[in-house]
Amino acid sequence: ACRNCQRNEETTPIVTAPMPAPVIKGSLVSPSLLAHVMDQKFGYGLPLYRQEQQFAGLGVDISRQTMANWVMRGAEDYIASLYRRMHEHLVGFDILHADETTVQVLHEPGREPETKSFMWVYCTGRYEPPIVLFDYQMTRAGSHPREFLSGFEGYLHVDGYSAYEGMLNVILACCWAHARRKFDEAQKALPAAKRSSDTAAQKGLELCNRLFAIEHDLRDLTPEERCRLRQERSRPVLDELLALLYKLEPNVLPKSALGKAIHYCLNQWDKLQTFMLDGRLEISNNRIERAIRPFVIGRNSWLFANTPRGARASAMIYSIVQTAKENGLNVFVYLCYLFERMPNMDIKDPAVLDELLPYSPSLPDSCRVKR
Repeated sequence: ACRNCQRNEETTPIVTAPMPAPVIKGSLVSPSLLAHVMDQKFGYGLPLYRQEQQFAGLGVDISRQTMANWVMRGAEDYIASLYRRMHEHLVGFDILHADETTVQVLHEPGREPETKSFMWVYCTGRYEPPIVLFDYQMTRAGSHPREFLSGFEGYLHVDGYSAYEGMLNVILACCWAHARRKFDEAQKALPAAKRSSDTAAQKGLELCNRLFAIEHDLRDLTPEERCRLRQERSRPVLDELLALLYKLEPNVLPKSALGKAIHYCLNQWDKLQTFMLDGRLEISNNRIERAIRPFVIGRNSWLFANTPRGARASAMIYSIVQTAKENGLNVFVYLCYLFERMPNMDIKDPAVLDELLPYSPSLPDSCRVKR
């Protein structure tokens, strides 16, 4: 109370700050609780039923269905806007990586529960802001990457799967890690007594290893220097390997392990050489495989998605979580930051969204992992 106002019968208006909008209207979930549930499942692979058990052990009754509803609302109401904005940025770059892996969705229209669906994954290259996007689709058809990457022009790192063929204004770069793996499999398929000898599979493996050793030596150079030195050092190795493949092909059974390695390399040879065209390109598609690994590990715990809606929500949340990790963010703190601010912002404004993206320089230091 103000004694002066009481004595002089004056009135002073009291201004009350507006109540912040809740993250989900009509729900008791807080931004930090929603962030925790998402971080545990999509960052650490802890299924909702196990989180339900954890909360019960603390004396808190939260059902897995309630948490599932929270997760889908958080994805659809907020993360979807960031996902679409990240997609717009992703297709604007000229070097991307792509791969796909399976996911089981129990209640897809017209399909048996055991039918495999696919999670397609795309990410930016080494020299762009890290962006990782997951895209749930029911099939492995080539129409999916063509639609998702509509408007993209440039180099696309892939694993040799034919679905990526025929994309307009896109040059495919195949993965030498896959080629090396096939020669390694061919060597291991030999009887133990012959593995130590100088075999054709061993020779192919050694040449692949030389290419990777050269890349290791060149990793800290500028793209221009790397491109020039590849012509000097990697080109002779490629020529030697190609000559070996042509020499071996007529004398090897096509369906043998070595025959498959030879066929893969010859069939993909032009695309395997794409990395020689630009110093920004990588020799393998390992960047996207590292991005997929957390999803694969989490899939071993939660096993399946219940509905297509849940699978789409999962794709968006995995995208924001993995992109946050790639950009050095503390995922839980970052998600808290999003869910505290986005309900009170105009998230239809692209400029507002750009400030919230995981690679935005305007994010507070509190969101970043302390080194």
